[in-house]
Amino acid sequence: MSNLRISGLHKSFGNHTVLHGIDLSVERGTLLALLGPSGSGKTTLLRVLCGFERADSGTVEIDGRQVAGDNLHLPSEQRRIGYVPQEGALFPHLSVADNIVFGLPRGQRRAQHRVAELLELVGLAPDYASRAPQQLSGGQQQRVALARALAPSPTLVMLDEPFSSLDAALRLETRQAVADALAAAGATAVLVTHDQSEALSLGREVAVLWNGKLIQTATPETLYRRPVSRELASFIGEAVLLPGIASRDIARCALGELKLSAPLADGPIDVMVRPEQIHVLHAHELPRDGAPTFGAVVREVTFNGQDASVVLHLQDDDAARANGAAPLNGMTIRARVPGHRSPRPGERVRLAVDGEVTGYARA
Repeated sequence: MSNLRISGLHKSFGNHTVLHGIDLSVERGTLLALLGPSGSGKTTLLRVLCGFERADSGTVEIDGRQVAGDNLHLPSEQRRIGYVPQEGALFPHLSVADNIVFGLPRGQRRAQHRVAELLELVGLAPDYASRAPQQLSGGQQQRVALARALAPSPTLVMLDEPFSSLDAALRLETRQAVADALAAAGATAVLVTHDQSEALSLGREVAVLWNGKLIQTATPETLYRRPVSRELASFIGEAVLLPGIASRDIARCALGELKLSAPLADGPIDVMVRPEQIHVLHAHELPRDGAPTFGAVVREVTFNGQDASVVLHLQDDDAARANGAAPLNGMTIRARVPGHRSPRPGERVRLAVDGEVTGYARA
């Protein structure tokens, strides 16, 4: 049985519909990342699930118990949901221990029930219990907020962009600690985020909310490699979109004949290639697998340390025409290469594409 099941959920504010018939299931013990751009309805869905807002129609079940439906709206305190807000929202006048037990019955608060266990679970030493929130870093405060959410042994944990206020290095450390703690607790969790890398690295599954509609739910790998639309492809990382022609499971485009991840009807398509699939070879190099190559000139290089983003100006040449490439007409594309292989602006290079690509039929 799914730990969380949402069916036909609608929510409007006045004449503005925010959620359009959401259907979603999250299995017990799974961390699902709910991803979408600003204004997609993520926060509204979270508030409906937590009981902060009432759904217009549809049902919500948590651990087999209906908490929202026709003429039913259980208040948030009866839903057994742990909630971690964006900035922890710890009470500054309470110690870490008192923050953790705040939502527990009076007897358990007095006994500081499970405080040492929960601190260990989120990767903090027992002596943090007596500290004030102001004595903690932002990442430590978020860990305490998670410990507080886990203290009542909730059925479901909701995390509302909990790492957005942290700097880059602390964000990576904290989100891994939070993921480890949720896994150790066997918790079912929904992480709301607009950060693609966060969703892909933390979620066992990722559900994408777009203009109030759930447009794709998949594993991170499937979502990245086979997004259902051009728009989603460009939202989930960088995407190179090229006009092409489909013939069953082959796409012919400016980069030659490429294998499609799923067959399409014969005809015009847009071909989606990820920048890291485009191998940039120096003039004297040959691809290891003997794949066809295409000439290009490096226009710009943005060096990022571990990798570099390279803007390339494609060129018609005899090899490209022999490999079946469509006329290039000065097309510009972007590739991503390891930092130590970064070419120089103005350098003539050869390009080869690695792996399958995704195609989108044109209307």
